[in-house]
Amino acid sequence: MGDEEQVSDDDWAAAMGEQAQAEAAVPEPTPAAKVFEQFSDSTDKQGNLSDYSMILDIPVSLTVELGRTHISIRDLLQLAHGSVVELDGLAGEPMVVLVNGTLIAQGEVVVVNDKFGIRLTDIATPHERLNKLR
Repeated sequence: MGDEEQVSDDDWAAAMGEQAQAEAAVPEPTPAAKVFEQFSDSTDKQGNLSDYSMILDIPVSLTVELGRTHISIRDLLQLAHGSVVELDGLAGEPMVVLVNGTLIAQGEVVVVNDKFGIRLTDIATPHERLNKLR
């Protein structure tokens, strides 16, 4: 054991003492029921937006969908520049607006400053949108 350092019983005892102190400094975990108790004791059960103020800054995925189709891999591999893919949506039909895959509105395409956008023509009420998120 020439170059290796020897670990004495005193070193082990010191290390175990340090770990015991560190474990004693960590507070007891709070039971989940106590942590989430404040959420279940809401006095206003109407689902107002003020009840959800803590989640308002969470990012979500907003998708505007023109239409959908099913296509075989063979047809997919044959697509080239200029190919046309038929979608199930009709020309002039409103596009759907999805948030994390849930339909929340419909609208029409607009162009503003050479950028595409969507003008909402039919939107679910805040209450309906919150119910869809549940």
